[in-house]
Amino acid sequence: MSEIKELPARQDVPTEMTWRIEDIFATDADFDKAYLAVEGAVEKIADFKGTLGNNSDALLAGIHSILNVSEKFGVVYTYAHLRNDQDTSNSFYQGMHERASALGTKLSAATSWFEPELLAIPEATLTQYLKENAGLKLYQHFIDDITSARSHVLSEKEEALLAGAGDIFDASARTFSVLNNADIQFPKIKDAQGRPVQLSHGVYGQLMENTNRQVRESAFKEFNSTYKNLKNTFASTLSSNVKYHNYDAEVHNYSSARAKALAANHIPESVHDTLLAVVKNKLPLLHRYVGLRKEVFGVDQLHMYDMYTPLTGEASIRYTYEEAVEVAKKALAPLGEDYLRIVTEAFSERWVDVVENKGKRSGAYSSGTYGTNPYILMNWHESLDQLYTLVHEMGHSVHSYYTRNNQPYVYGNYSIFLAEIASTTNENLLTEYLLETQTDPEIRAYVLNRYLDGFKGTIFRQTQFAEFEHYIHEQAAAGVPLTSEFMTNYYADLNAAYYGPAVARDPEIAYEWARIPHFYYNYYVYQYATGFSAASTLAEGILAGKEGALEAYLTYLKAGCSDYPIEVMKKAGVDMTKKAYIEDALQVFETRLTELETLLKK
Repeated sequence: MSEIKELPARQDVPTEMTWRIEDIFATDADFDKAYLAVEGAVEKIADFKGTLGNNSDALLAGIHSILNVSEKFGVVYTYAHLRNDQDTSNSFYQGMHERASALGTKLSAATSWFEPELLAIPEATLTQYLKENAGLKLYQHFIDDITSARSHVLSEKEEALLAGAGDIFDASARTFSVLNNADIQFPKIKDAQGRPVQLSHGVYGQLMENTNRQVRESAFKEFNSTYKNLKNTFASTLSSNVKYHNYDAEVHNYSSARAKALAANHIPESVHDTLLAVVKNKLPLLHRYVGLRKEVFGVDQLHMYDMYTPLTGEASIRYTYEEAVEVAKKALAPLGEDYLRIVTEAFSERWVDVVENKGKRSGAYSSGTYGTNPYILMNWHESLDQLYTLVHEMGHSVHSYYTRNNQPYVYGNYSIFLAEIASTTNENLLTEYLLETQTDPEIRAYVLNRYLDGFKGTIFRQTQFAEFEHYIHEQAAAGVPLTSEFMTNYYADLNAAYYGPAVARDPEIAYEWARIPHFYYNYYVYQYATGFSAASTLAEGILAGKEGALEAYLTYLKAGCSDYPIEVMKKAGVDMTKKAYIEDALQVFETRLTELETLLKK
């Protein structure tokens, strides 16, 4: 492994390796002007209150007003959160982000009357409005989406009270984020040469792939012990967040937090249940893969810190960021010239913030809004994993680009349920490209290993997370206190069930729940697994040159939220209300596992 150096300060990162947020606002002063303009517009929203039912023109004017303010707020908030994420220790941008978040709460409160007032209009009257006013036709699906939830919308006063308390309800998630990204102090460990290495989120991921088992063990124990030492604090933040999800669902007349979370995108709860059932039924495949690891490593006992290092040893394939850019373009070529045009623009116009620096938000994401570039945050380390992350986030960004350039603002977004399909289709295309172009058996085995690890992390691991998340929501709803001990014990048992008897019950892994930010996102994680499964089917059709497959895929990328997610995917060729697409993905896993077993035996 290359030497891990001290992280640079933000101001020391080369400009060409940073995102060009100046495309949103040239200066912070410009942000302030836009902020004040949005703040003033939020105050004027009240002028439309009580008018929606007067006539069709009044309804149209009210919709236009709210969407216009929301669109402008999105730009303001995006700038603030990107600035904050590039260095979460910067107090100035912390303050900017807090101001933008508070403005979002004001906007929610100022518009909280809209849905109750719209729902107060009789259905027959709404139907007449839509018939007589051509301007309202654009908003047919928007209105239908709202009116379909009639039984779950509270009175205007009640919705206003809940919206006004948004900052309070979100406090535990924000506390977790600050603690996890800025305030938490990780220790140093020693690398294989005895040199000190400062642990961080990004460095930890890199060290888990290290071929030196002592280094992996040290990093694993020290990193997770940091969370163990703060277990009660993290239990408090997670428990409070889960209680909020349950409370919000209860007061809105949903049977559970899951029912409310999935109803937002009209996803049947059976989709979640099917995922858990199909994956749990196929856990012997994961156990088989884990058993292969134990056999290859030749150890009496496999540990959780043995889960990520390549089976073939030190990485036989590694990329600089510049090399990764070129490989990404070639791998994504099957998606057509126009898709590649957007990818090229993303790299040349600095949509990507590349390297890790002190205080930078951990992980990777694609973010932006209507009217901005779809930016990508990375914390680059030279590895095949980072190449996969890059094409994954590029999938999100191009999806955003297509949606925002083909839909009006009202439909210019898409659900997370759809988002993970675009990103993981790219991952599948990258795997196919590498397997087609790499003939060296050692490299091929490494790529297969990486695919299996990626599958493990996206299908098996995220389903494990989804099961944990669902369990703690159900237990909290039943009145069970979510103490650190309760969650630690359950997580340890769940992890053991997923990875099987070949893996030791390392005590440190039991505290992994404490560091997973997605547990604060309210039934988010299952969509990684469903998305990856659907992506396997889509990628197979595109690569096989199936008639209409690419056109249908691009149509999905352009659809935004102009239709319900399940319907968008049916048009793209995948019925996600059935189990076949998950089973097909697991079959690919088994086929490639068999190929890797054969290669390693040779």
